Amino acid sequence: MKATIDPVVPKGSSTTIDPKANIATNDLSFRSSKLVAVAAAVLVAVAAIAAAFVSIPGGLGTKDVNFALQPTRNDQEFRHVEGAGPGIGASGIVFYVDRLQEQIDHLATFSNDEPPAVTRVLFTENDVKARDYVESLMRESGLIVRKDAIGNIFGRWEGSNESLPAVMTGSHTDAIPLAGKFDGVVGVLGAIAAVQALKSAGFSPHRPIEVLMFTSEEPTRFGIGCLGSRMLANQTGYVDRLLALQDKDGQPFAEAAAQAGFGEARDAGSVAAVALGREQVGAFVELHIEQGPILEEKGEDIGIVTAIAAPATLMVDFSGGGGHAGALLMKHRNDAGLAAAELALAVEAAVLATKADDTVGTTGHLVLQPNAVNSVPRHAHMEIDIRDIDEARRDGVVSTVMGAARRIAARRGVKLERMELVNADPPARCSSMVTSAISSAVDELGLSHRRMVSRAYHDALFMARVAPTGMIFIPCRGGVSHRPDEFTSKANLANGVRVLALTLAKLSLQ
Repeated sequence: MKATIDPVVPKGSSTTIDPKANIATNDLSFRSSKLVAVAAAVLVAVAAIAAAFVSIPGGLGTKDVNFALQPTRNDQEFRHVEGAGPGIGASGIVFYVDRLQEQIDHLATFSNDEPPAVTRVLFTENDVKARDYVESLMRESGLIVRKDAIGNIFGRWEGSNESLPAVMTGSHTDAIPLAGKFDGVVGVLGAIAAVQALKSAGFSPHRPIEVLMFTSEEPTRFGIGCLGSRMLANQTGYVDRLLALQDKDGQPFAEAAAQAGFGEARDAGSVAAVALGREQVGAFVELHIEQGPILEEKGEDIGIVTAIAAPATLMVDFSGGGGHAGALLMKHRNDAGLAAAELALAVEAAVLATKADDTVGTTGHLVLQPNAVNSVPRHAHMEIDIRDIDEARRDGVVSTVMGAARRIAARRGVKLERMELVNADPPARCSSMVTSAISSAVDELGLSHRRMVSRAYHDALFMARVAPTGMIFIPCRGGVSHRPDEFTSKANLANGVRVLALTLAKLSLQ
């Protein structure tokens, strides 16, 4: 399928608008000839459509839908970033990249820290303001908004066949302390922009399209990441675990949710009911900044994610005797801090021993007590993150680290008070159906791309348990993320939204 897509032009500039565009769909199996009539009826219903046809070869097949669009209202509606290439809608799909940037900037003002830092923690005042803002943008875009018991927000664009599972897209807007303004946000506000672009083109989806803002992707407040998507994926045992969670101040999840306007979170039945079934979700796509340097270093526009790594999280506590830093001789010490330091090095050694680039390990949290310069540490608390796209290899590293902790404790004369595997989610492989749709969209837009794995955790990891799932990456400057200087350009935003819009169009017509 061909899509002639709008160059977004700089303010003060104009572009000649070609009144014709072709939008085609992606591969998927269609076993009924009724789809031809359905697709034609959908397209003919749009006033701008001049022609429609469907070609369905045997087997998995490819479906091409060609239609002509009327010219847009005026050339000044288009915004372009130099070097951005063709944008979604040169023939009628209107995309305002400047407006999207303004929305991202505005959302960043809902923060507990001064700009450029963004701190937005689940169910706090600024999180609630961000939710209200996203909901208002959904409504302005003509989406039907609903919220579930734990705070996931859905904006639905009804399709011509509402009985079909929806194509979903989205991400999160919560932010760890002193983060940046693009992580997650691009996948929420960019998804709304993609829907607006398709609507401006006169496109009508066959399947419903839903924009989703997940509640709490970051683990900042309650210690577990991707709470919203975990519950949507009906992860076993998580209703009771969620309702038992408390923040550092002892406030339960349900009470914090209720204060933010989600009183149903107090009811276990309502929390369980948020789970999505396969009859509700036909596919899921998440647009995200890469959070790594590869795309920028290689000069490529788009990353097509093929697999999503998942972490195993270990909590380890060592305790020793402690004592005065001057009076306690070295030969008499059983230093909990040195045990922790040695285990951190053992994590690194175990990961490097795999000789696999996709295996990583981090000792990201270390607390010593009494935490005084003149006192030998008598207690050390560690939190260790080990990730991979290969579950067996990751779990092998976890086993090696746990064995090292026991040996270190015995050799140093400290007590291994706690060694708990807090979490070990399985990695996810992205669906070939979705990655093919993304790849087709990228090719039609004339963008460069590479297939790559995501080593960061995303809500897509859990949505892959519910439906065929894929991710679209755009470059970020220096590969920097979770920092105030996190940045991606308007050109990258434009590319990402254009690819997402065309991918959604393809999947919605399946």
